[in-house]
Amino acid sequence: MKQAGFSLLETMAVIVLIAICASASAPAFVAWRVRDQVDARANALLGTLSYARSEAIRRKARISVCRIDAARRCLAAGKSCPSGLADWSCGWAVMAERAGASVLLRVQPSLDGISVASALTALTFTPPAGQMIGTLRNFEIAPRVTSVSTKGAAWRRCVRVAAGGRARISDGACGVGS
Repeated sequence: MKQAGFSLLETMAVIVLIAICASASAPAFVAWRVRDQVDARANALLGTLSYARSEAIRRKARISVCRIDAARRCLAAGKSCPSGLADWSCGWAVMAERAGASVLLRVQPSLDGISVASALTALTFTPPAGQMIGTLRNFEIAPRVTSVSTKGAAWRRCVRVAAGGRARISDGACGVGS
């Protein structure tokens, strides 16, 4: 009676082919994951800004979005995140001003692998129309560590907030003239 099956040589050849395919596709999976994180962070910031603006209109109160520390308190200008980073990657919160005190409405947790860079430390939306005073505000979202496969503008997103309080996402870096 003859046994059917694979020889050791055939099995080893299949394992080598699988290993080659896995090593060739690993950078693509890592790059896909990083791009997904950048997009998710940009969308989270856009959602937070839209929520803060709508709450300023609904509550007829000043609503602020600020970088936060581990205790979910707004960080002062120039202070670093608990991780030592000086951007918005430590997370942010939406705060309502009520009777001279800040009330926490919503929190976005930290994500150190994605940089959320802005010169701003907080944004305040004012009633009755959720407006902000001044010019455009920009947040540039990008991978903190870039590799050969994640370099360039395709891996960056820019969240722009107009003086009217409306935010939008665009692909690429914010740029100087934006």
